[in-house]
Amino acid sequence: MQVKAKLRYLRMSPKKVRLVVNLIRGLKVEAAIIQLGFVNKIAKKPVLKLINSAISNAENNFSLKKDNLYIKEIRVDEAGALDRWQPKAHGRATPIKKRLSHVILILAEITPTKAKAKKSKKEEKAVKVSSARDIKKQPLPKVLESGKDKTKIKGHEAEINKEIVDVRLEGKHRHNQNMDKRQAKGAKGHIKKFFSRKAG
Repeated sequence: MQVKAKLRYLRMSPKKVRLVVNLIRGLKVEAAIIQLGFVNKIAKKPVLKLINSAISNAENNFSLKKDNLYIKEIRVDEAGALDRWQPKAHGRATPIKKRLSHVILILAEITPTKAKAKKSKKEEKAVKVSSARDIKKQPLPKVLESGKDKTKIKGHEAEINKEIVDVRLEGKHRHNQNMDKRQAKGAKGHIKKFFSRKAG
């Protein structure tokens, strides 16, 4: 089984990253991590982070062992460049290219392991959604009160007969005041509205 991990748009030139990548190609994962510990290049940090990400993918997603993995393929591709410039003599500007790179890593197993057969889950019976009439016909559940057995209506049945009262609409509210103003304005004719405007 192969495990893939990608590092995209790394703010480093591919030429510099390849110096690090070429050292660990084909090594075991553990040997590659040890090798990167002795490399004196800035590119080793993102590459090490990518290897650790691929290892965690293999362990968590595919339940593979770290000891059984090696770096099958690792390559660095160009990912475009950012155009910058530097001032020079006589008012000139020389271009600078800040190159970006994609790092693609593929881990594979040294000795292939057999895939475990998935346990077949028992087929669950489909639950039929009954209509509102069927729900009403069903017997209501009993709820025990303190020392007394009384039947209480549970769930949405208790909410059917309730009246919904919005307290905000009672009395004089902002909404009612605004409605009164709109009605007063609507009573005026078009000409009155026109002449009531302020000349600016």
